Amino acid sequence: MTTGRRMGRAAVVVSAGILLSRVLGLVRNAAVAGLLGDTTAGDLYQAAFVIPDLLFYLMAGGYLSVTFIPILSSAMAKGDEEDAWRAFAVIAKVVAGVMAALTVVTFVLAPQFVRVVFERLPGLTGGELALSGADLDQLTGLMRIVLPAQFFFMLGSLLMGVQYARDRFLIPTLAPIVYNIGIILGGLIAWGMGAEGPAGFLWGALGGAIAGNFALQVVGARRVGLRWVRVRGLRHPALGEYLAMALPLMIGQSIAVLDEQFVRIASQWGDEGTIATLGLARALNMVPVGLLAQAAGVAAYPTLARLFAEGRRDEMRATLGRALRMVVFLGGLATAGILAASQPAVVVAYQRGAFGSDATVATASALALFALAIPFWGGHQLLGRAFYAQRRMWVPVGIGTAAALVSLPVYVWANERIGSHGIALASTIGIALYATGLGITWFRGHPDGREVLATLARTTVATIAAAAVGWLAVSGTTGPIESAGFARSALGLAVGAVVVVAAYGAVSRLLRSPELGMLRHGRNKVRGTKYEE
Repeated sequence: MTTGRRMGRAAVVVSAGILLSRVLGLVRNAAVAGLLGDTTAGDLYQAAFVIPDLLFYLMAGGYLSVTFIPILSSAMAKGDEEDAWRAFAVIAKVVAGVMAALTVVTFVLAPQFVRVVFERLPGLTGGELALSGADLDQLTGLMRIVLPAQFFFMLGSLLMGVQYARDRFLIPTLAPIVYNIGIILGGLIAWGMGAEGPAGFLWGALGGAIAGNFALQVVGARRVGLRWVRVRGLRHPALGEYLAMALPLMIGQSIAVLDEQFVRIASQWGDEGTIATLGLARALNMVPVGLLAQAAGVAAYPTLARLFAEGRRDEMRATLGRALRMVVFLGGLATAGILAASQPAVVVAYQRGAFGSDATVATASALALFALAIPFWGGHQLLGRAFYAQRRMWVPVGIGTAAALVSLPVYVWANERIGSHGIALASTIGIALYATGLGITWFRGHPDGREVLATLARTTVATIAAAAVGWLAVSGTTGPIESAGFARSALGLAVGAVVVVAAYGAVSRLLRSPELGMLRHGRNKVRGTKYEE
């Protein structure tokens, strides 16, 4: 199977899975918004994930598949499958042992961690916080519910890496789907039994992590040949390789990894409900990010790692360049759509029950600012994986850590000058800095960089034009947000989608964007036919 066909099929599978996952994510967030609203209960739900997620990122959990795929690919390229399973067993033992120990410690010291993260750190800037006193005591108990889920996320990431190395993507894409179903069912069942508050959603998250991210992935990994090989001790070269790649990610956490936590922690500077509204806005923005950026990164990474391992460096660079330009181009379209229709999108997704029109306006404004980063999310997902494929972990880690450090004062400054929406703007600035730094480093002195810059310039023009035309069409359809309602907002979304796509395509044609040709030939690309620009 050709490289283009392999990547195309992988992208289709991953995109379809992510689409279903994001749809369920919207249902999940709609349930959370409708039952908890922009209240302290909504804030507590969002905040309960902060410390567990930080623990997951501290262990480089989000990158376990990234670090494990080159190790497995190398062993399989040598035809030594038995050694590949020994490598898995050794690394799994270390990951499981360390994560179990950290989970126990965090569970015991939960009150202290909660005070540091939600009282002392935000309190450094002075002023009243959204959460304090009894809220923090309740948050400790809620955090302890969802904390063990990280253990199953970690092992699940390794099991997904086994499947990715075999070019199997279907079962890994089911993990977030099952996870979201667990959260929805947990919240609705608890509410139906009269247990109001966020606890039911968190119990559902734990169940979803066990079922989708672990148990299901065991089945998937065994289907592609994984066997548990008993190994004595921890002596295996793969462990050293894993640590060499994972330690940089543990030591230097990038802005992409910490962005969600920065937003949640900084949101405490706002009024009651700010954590909830910013969290919901970011979650809605992550729908197109997942469909474009995450799908492209997951689908491309095994191919990039294989091309590098086989010494096909020019093909690797060309493959990355085409994927990057396409992601930036489609990311601009997604940004234009959200800028044009952020308010009706929030009405359709969230406005019901305890989530009223005031919360809609606040969430939509933040969503528009988050959306400016969509093309940059796509850029860093692909560029970061290109460095990982070359096992140059320190490059994206160093750039990402620098971007994170620069972003910290930006969060403070933007919040003081703009208010809570400045937090969304700071998030966008941080992601843009990270992607830009990666791009400059990767393309330095290479002509492919000029092509990507040209794509970004054309995309910017098309995005601004399509967003302006789309906003006029949407506003004329929905009218004032206070009286729009679900039906009129849904109609506004449909009208906006048609107008934005048409305007974006028209401007791109005027600018002679070659990405339009690449998009038209996408079906042939998936089938493995050659496309020349």
